[in-house]
Amino acid sequence: MIDSVALGTRLAGVRDRLARAAGRAGRDPATVRLVAISKTFSAEHVRAAAAAGQVDFGENKVQEALQKIAQTSDLPIKWHLVGHLQSNKARKAGAEFSMIHSVDDAALVTTLDESARAAGRSVQLLVQVDLAGEATKHGAREEALAPIFDAARGCRSARLVGLMVLPPATDDPEGARPYFRKLRGIRDGLLARGVDGSMLTELSMGMSRDFEVAVEEGSTLVRVGSAIFGERTYV
Repeated sequence: MIDSVALGTRLAGVRDRLARAAGRAGRDPATVRLVAISKTFSAEHVRAAAAAGQVDFGENKVQEALQKIAQTSDLPIKWHLVGHLQSNKARKAGAEFSMIHSVDDAALVTTLDESARAAGRSVQLLVQVDLAGEATKHGAREEALAPIFDAARGCRSARLVGLMVLPPATDDPEGARPYFRKLRGIRDGLLARGVDGSMLTELSMGMSRDFEVAVEEGSTLVRVGSAIFGERTYV
C-alpha cells in the first residue's frame, strides 16, 4: 500500500531543500532538475510521485526501467538511466530513455546514437567521470574524455550535454564537495579548451544524502531516491 500523502510530503520537502540550497549559492532553483530515482519501487510509486508533479524519473537497470516505462506510458514523464550501462543493453537504452547519465566510452556513444536514430527519436547523454578510481564503480578517467567527445560530434540522434560523477559513499555530505567541485572544474577546463558549450550544459551531481552540497557546487541534475520514496528494501 502506497502512502501517497507521505510521498508527496517528502517530495515537497526535497524541493524545498533544493530551493534553499540554490538560494545559498545565488542560483535560480529552476536551473536544477530533480530526478526521482525509483529503482526497486513500483510503477505505482512512480504514478504517485507524478501525481504530485514530478516529471523526471531515474532507474539504475535497463530491464527494470523498461517494465516501468511500459507500465507508465500514459504519463507525461521522462526517464533517465543513471546506472552503469552494459554494451549489450545499449541498443534498448538508446531507444527508450530521454537521458543517459552513465556513458563512459566512445563506442557506447556510437551505439546509442544508432539505436536512437533507428527508433526515430533523440537521446541526451552525460559522460560519467571517474574521479575516485574505485574498483566497484565505472566511469571515464579525465584523460580519456577526448575520444568520447570526438565520437559525440559525429552523432545525429544522440547529443552529449554534460558530465556526471558518483563520489565515494560517505555519511558526511561535505565529503562529496571536493568531487563536485572537481567535476565543475573539469567542465570549465573543457570549455576553456574550446569544447562546444552545448556539450557541457549539464552537471549531474548529488543524491539523497548530499544533493544540497551538489546544488551549492553547480549541479543542474540531482538524483534523489530514498529522500522521496523512503528507504529501500532489497530482496
